Amino acid sequence: MKASYVKPFLLAFLVILADQAIKIWVRNNMYMGQEIHFLGDRGMLLYTENNGMAFGWELGGVAGKLALSLFRVFAVIGIGVALVYLIKHKYHRGLILNVALIFAGALGNIIDSTFYGVIYKYAPIFQGRVVDMFYFPIIQGTFPAWLPVWGGEEFKFFRPIFNLADSAISVGVILILIYQNRYFKKQEEEVSSPHSEVVEE
Repeated sequence: MKASYVKPFLLAFLVILADQAIKIWVRNNMYMGQEIHFLGDRGMLLYTENNGMAFGWELGGVAGKLALSLFRVFAVIGIGVALVYLIKHKYHRGLILNVALIFAGALGNIIDSTFYGVIYKYAPIFQGRVVDMFYFPIIQGTFPAWLPVWGGEEFKFFRPIFNLADSAISVGVILILIYQNRYFKKQEEEVSSPHSEVVEE
């Protein structure tokens, strides 16, 4: 493998390895709904599983679950192809590494939804559940009674429960959005620059 391919795919491999190690540990050492607090009530491991996408989004029923799992498979193939393209055409290293993070996160969750049902004997292939565990309800309180719609209701920030794969996807996407001008500047300059110079007599 060429040196330019080593770092992004090594990064992806390490993220997937860490993600799966955490999920397997949680599944084998915690019961559903168990909490292990490491930042008091503001940060904890909370063992949950979801049938859908990141942060608990899902499509209903067996057919919806199968469609979502197959979509994930095709999506990660597309991301992998895009990653190879970026490396081959020497795009910005930061962009390549962030796409590698997105690739790793997508593949990490695919492993759960594709194989966990079979491995843990609770569902057929493509019908597994994604293991989530990180929960950071940093701000908790109650909306003022005078506030329309939500008045008097409890609120939490940050409410979603997620895993390392979700984090890798989020970090990759956010950094691409923040640094997009830097990442794509070189390619824009190459497209805008003339391929040949006009010689004046």
